[in-house]
Formats: sequence, C-alpha cells, structure tokens
Amino acid sequence: MKFAEFPLAQAEGLRLAHSLSLAGRKLRKGRLLSAADVEALRAAKIASVVGARLEAGEVDEDSAAASAGRQLTGLHLIADEAAQGRCNLRAAADGVLLLDRAAVDCLNRIDEALTLATLPAYSLVRKGEVVATLKTIPFAVSAAAMAAWRREAATAVLSLAPLARQRLALICTAGVATTDKLLSATEAVTRRRVEALGSELSMAVRCAHEAQALRAELENALAAGVQTILVAGAAVSKDRGDIVPAAIGAAGGSIVHFGMPVEPGNMLLLARIGEVPVINLPGCARSPRANGFDWVLQRLLAGLPVGRAEIMAMGVGGLLLAGASAAINDEIPAPARIAALVLAAGRSSRMGVANKLTCEVDGRPMLLHAVDAALGSHCVQTMVVSGHDHDAVEALIAPHSVSIVRNPNYDLGMASSLACGLRALPRDVDAVIVMLADMPRVSAAHIDRLIATANGKRSAIVVPERNGRRGNPVLWPRRHFADLLALTGDKGARDLIATYADEVVQVAIDDDAIFTDVDTPAALAQLSHG
Repeated sequence: MKFAEFPLAQAEGLRLAHSLSLAGRKLRKGRLLSAADVEALRAAKIASVVGARLEAGEVDEDSAAASAGRQLTGLHLIADEAAQGRCNLRAAADGVLLLDRAAVDCLNRIDEALTLATLPAYSLVRKGEVVATLKTIPFAVSAAAMAAWRREAATAVLSLAPLARQRLALICTAGVATTDKLLSATEAVTRRRVEALGSELSMAVRCAHEAQALRAELENALAAGVQTILVAGAAVSKDRGDIVPAAIGAAGGSIVHFGMPVEPGNMLLLARIGEVPVINLPGCARSPRANGFDWVLQRLLAGLPVGRAEIMAMGVGGLLLAGASAAINDEIPAPARIAALVLAAGRSSRMGVANKLTCEVDGRPMLLHAVDAALGSHCVQTMVVSGHDHDAVEALIAPHSVSIVRNPNYDLGMASSLACGLRALPRDVDAVIVMLADMPRVSAAHIDRLIATANGKRSAIVVPERNGRRGNPVLWPRRHFADLLALTGDKGARDLIATYADEVVQVAIDDDAIFTDVDTPAALAQLSHG
C-alpha cells in the first residue's frame, strides 16, 4: 500500500485518509475517490489529498474486515456488514460468551493490520448485543496476513452458549428473627433475577430453618420436576455440616463445592441431588446487585459445566467492587422511572400547507401513533411538546392521558423543544426516551426494549440499531439532561452520542421502524401504500 499526499491529478481511485467537507457534501475517510469526487475537489480549489493506493495482493479494509469477521462467526454468533474497516460480531440469542483467550491473543499477534477486541469470557449477553469487533488499522491488509488469519481462526475462537428456559424452585428457611418482609423481598428479587434470564421460578416455599423441614421441601421440589433448586437460608451456612448442607445430604445429595473466590458471593455452596443442582445462596443474593450467584446461575442455565474447577477459576475478575463496597439492602429497588418525551412542535415545512402530524396513517393521525406507543409502553409518563399549530395538536391529544407543555420558541429548532420538555418533567424521573412525533411505525414494544436495557444498565445511553445503523427514539439517563439542555439549533443530540460513545448501549431492532419518519407528501404516500 502506498500512503502519501497525492496531487489531484493522481487522486482518482485513491482511498481518502481524512474526511473532507465540501460545499453541500462530505467525503468521508476511506472513500474510494471517483472522477466526480476529483472534480468536486478541484472546484473547491483543493490541490492535493492524503490517501492510500492499494498494491497487488492487498485486500481493502472493508473486504478484509468482512472476511476476517466471517472466520469468527462461531455457534450462535453473526457478523454485521463491514464498514470503515470494522466488522462487529453479535449474539444471535441471549447467552453466555465463550472464547479461547490464547486463540484471541494469537490472532492479534499475526499482524498489526488486524485487531480483535472481545467482551470478557463468560459475559452474559443479550440477542443483538455486540460481543466482539474486528478492526483493520490501515486501509489495506496483505494477502499473507489474511491467509495467516484464516489458518489460526480455523479452530473455534468465539461461540455463544444460549440460555435455556428452566423451571426453578426457591426454598426460603425462616428462623425466630426472620421477618415476612425479608422473605418476600428475597422471593421477589430472586424471581426477577430468574425471569431476566428467561427462566421461571415455578415454586417458592418457606419452611423452618431446620434440617428435617428443609429436607422435606427439597424432596417436594424434586417430585415437582424442577431443574434447579435455590435455598435461601435464614442464616448463611458456615460449614459443610451446617443445617442447609446437612439437609441436602439427608435428601440424598452431595456437596460439589463450598465457597467461591468471588466477592460478594464467597459463601455460596453448590450441591447436587442426582442430576439436579442445588445452590445454597450467599447472603448477598438477597440484593439485585451482581454477585457470585449470578455467575453460577448464568452458566447453569446456559448448559455449561459448573463444578469445583470452574468455580475456583473465577477468582480473576471476581472482585466485584460495586457489589463488594455497597451495603446489601433487603429492599428491592423499583424499576427506573422513565418518561416518554414526544416532540411535536415543528413546522413540518417540507410537507407543504398540511401539518404532517394531523395527517392520517392507517386511518389515524400520525401524532397519535407516537402517543399510543408511549402510553402502551412501560414509561411512567408521556409528555408532548407542542408549538406550531398548537391548537390542532393539543386538540388531538386532549382525550389521552398525556401531559402537554407548549414551546413558545419552537421556531428556534428541535433543541428548544427538547429543553422545554426536559424542564417540564418531574424531578423523580430517572431517564427520558426522546421520541419524534413523525415516526408512526415505532411501537410500545420498541420502547420497552430500550427500557428493559436501561433497567439493567442505568447509566447507559440506549440507542436502537439495525444492521449497524442507529435510529430513534433514544433513551437518555438523567445524568445527561444538562448536556441535552445545552443543545441549540435543529440537529438534535447526534453529536452527544458521539461524545459519550463509551456510554452508549445499542439494542438490536428487527425492523426499519426506527428509521421511518415522514417529512414530505411523497414519504407519507409511500408509507400509506407500503
């Protein structure tokens, strides 16, 4: 590959090294310059450009990334289309990520032109989540490097163990000082933990903290056909001869391992009665915060081996600082309070004389599709910002259970409506989903996908995406409200997403609703006949 500054006369067929802004258009980094591009550069009085020209035997960055990525699409993993030298690998199901650390290191040592970054081994991932990214560093990769990559990637480097749906039992033992509040909280947080992994807590019982009483409930659970048994003792087991392990032994079980090198969670006890795993929960499992019990449960539900060797190998990375440093609270935190903010103040100037929000889509005004989606979701409040043609807009939504705030400065652009809506939201809102009123195909299900992700990652900016392309609506945590309030003009928060890229979590969406907006009569007609 020849990388240099080329005179414009030699620029056709060159891969542009740096993005260039011209009047009315932008030539992005990595673009293969055409004759028309060269003419545009000449018209802009640009005499030379920095770029790269591929030589014989070299593979361009996107082809190299796509080829290398395909080599890594192991069980239940899929590869995105390559773009700008990057190919993301995604989970095809909810599951636990498996990887060969030595193989990943070997691939990264082949050539500096190819790099592979992954999530940690045994990460819990959701369907559509990026688990690894393959990136080419220069604009071209040698044929020799590609051949070496293919050889080393022939063995399974990455794969996913999907979560299987199971029926679980929870047995809570009670002592003299055990309160109903504690038992109810333990059951609720355990049920939520199990259901979040796609399984069912089909049996939840209580008994005295006595070996014989617990033995009877263990035998009842086995007779009910559950696949895993969880035991939350009134007191944490301190020895293999303590009440819970003694009851397991009396029921015909055996202790697999006691203790684990994970904090919080080091008092976990794993046993088996026949083929059924029995987990004596550590005290921290009463909290929804991450702990060693999560690691064991996730692997069991993914059908992975969990025994003494696997548990004792959890020490590296096993210090979960957020969980270890925080006091355990028996109360279950409520789900995040997330509001929907529907921006409906714009002029819809490209639509002509009609206000597009009052135009019908599938026999219903466009604005009401957005309102219906918000009201049908798990959002705690729906706030609509009106402005242009406010009488018509507010009359449409008056019969619905929404809040309305009017933006007198709507002509200043979308940012002013966003700020107006944010200031009107209650102080106890944890996050906001910013919705555009001209996207009638966004549904409550789309919104709830964002909310579910935000409840697991409360500090994340949650963005829907399809095939590597981001769409709307976007969920913003309260910590970024000040940044949103500082925006100006009409371009929205796109630049903020780039600024806080490390905090963005993308949620895969299976349709194009997140891109489908209506700005013109032609777009409305196409939507109506689509």
